[in-house]
Amino acid sequence: MAKAFFSTVIDHSADAVWSVIRPFGHYAWAGVRSETIIEEGRAGDQVGSVRRVGTGGTALRQILLAHSDMDRCYSYAFASPPPFPVENYLATIRVTPVVETGQAFIEWWATFDCSGEDRERMTDHFERKGFAVWLAALRAFMAKSS
Repeated sequence: MAKAFFSTVIDHSADAVWSVIRPFGHYAWAGVRSETIIEEGRAGDQVGSVRRVGTGGTALRQILLAHSDMDRCYSYAFASPPPFPVENYLATIRVTPVVETGQAFIEWWATFDCSGEDRERMTDHFERKGFAVWLAALRAFMAKSS
């Protein structure tokens, strides 16, 4: 099993950051130019909800597996075959307060299975081309909204 991980600190409170990323169907903060909808009219914080993210003629479907306001986190997996050579993908994003400074510590990770030859490439893909890019977009989104 492989693990991709990325974290950052943002100059906003954990509660403010969580209020932005909390809805599973709201993905504009990540800078992903796409249509994101929650299927079957379910709520964006309802475990079992499936979000469909349409990007460049492709649709990713992800299912919400856990959602906690107390822990400011949610976990999700692919609800249909991913467009990557991975299986058993499970991702979590969590926001924690930095008590000393009032900032937010955000961490995003995923575990997944893949072939040994794809392991480094897929880990780098999720860390650097995914989580790092999306969290940088979150920082910019938060800066614009303050």
